Amino acid sequence: MSHEKLKNLLTDVGEIAVGNSHDGAARTGVTVVRCLSPMVCAVDVAGGGPGTRETEALAPENLVDMVDAVVLAGGSVYGLAAADAVVAQLGAAGQGFGLVDLPDVPKSPIVPAAILYDLANGGAKNWGETPPYYALGKQALANAGPDFKLGNSGAGFGALAGAIKGGLGSASYRSKQGFTVAALVVVNSFGSVTEPNSTRLWATPFEQDGEFGKVCLQNEATGFALEDWGAAKQNPGARQNTTLAVIATDLPLSPAQAKRMAKMAQAGLARAIRPIAAPFDGDVVFALAQGDSSTNKTDSFLLAQAGSLAADCLSRAVARGVISASSLGEHPCYRDLCRS
Repeated sequence: MSHEKLKNLLTDVGEIAVGNSHDGAARTGVTVVRCLSPMVCAVDVAGGGPGTRETEALAPENLVDMVDAVVLAGGSVYGLAAADAVVAQLGAAGQGFGLVDLPDVPKSPIVPAAILYDLANGGAKNWGETPPYYALGKQALANAGPDFKLGNSGAGFGALAGAIKGGLGSASYRSKQGFTVAALVVVNSFGSVTEPNSTRLWATPFEQDGEFGKVCLQNEATGFALEDWGAAKQNPGARQNTTLAVIATDLPLSPAQAKRMAKMAQAGLARAIRPIAAPFDGDVVFALAQGDSSTNKTDSFLLAQAGSLAADCLSRAVARGVISASSLGEHPCYRDLCRS
């Protein structure tokens, strides 16, 4: 467990690098979370319209319990091709899963992926038979490192958070016990990140050390009708929304424990976005764990602490992604909302 100063990024958990790429004309992008050594991974899918790859392989009862990377992409079904590029690159480097080592038999990199819908955000999507996602996946992997930009970056480049611009967010926390928990999120939600008739962020109570900056609070709400969704998207089409997240810890977790951590972390989305996990959302949370749970055990109480902190980090990451976003075409950002 590292005790270096935190950067408030997913990469504060060791052995993780993050890379981003985007196509400005198409208003879309890709984020790759690279595991520098294989990590335990689990996934929890809450949305009613998910688009995923390799998530069944992550079930605790199945053979593979480590992954080499996780890919988050725009582009709806086209975006899944970004994972093909990451698999090809890692496989060519001799990385991946293999039951036995045999000459001239390539290993199989395990790269689960999830996509969001950004096809209707006004970008140039007339790519015919050559969508940009394979190239974007390759570029994002090449860009992977310890530092990365938030907001209009990677898979968050063309994302929309309800009625305003969404984006890529991240946050981390080191517990009193010394373990680290971190989150990365791409906010492309149907639901609103602000209270009805207000610019107050739902995630405001979870802010740490002024990380949200100068958040405006004009028309701060004191109450609202339960059927008022505020600045949510209106009349959405199927699969046009999704919030994708990766949480991570340096605690040693089993696949089943990582699954529980992913489930607990979903609460962080519910605290920062309203409504969440709707029939037309594809909300997905991946959980990564560093360490060998076969020799170092994490007890249930410590797991509960990690899951709670993961949810808090995820709420904070949502806010940071939205606050960091810039306007894109006709889509205003949060800062524009505050100036209006």
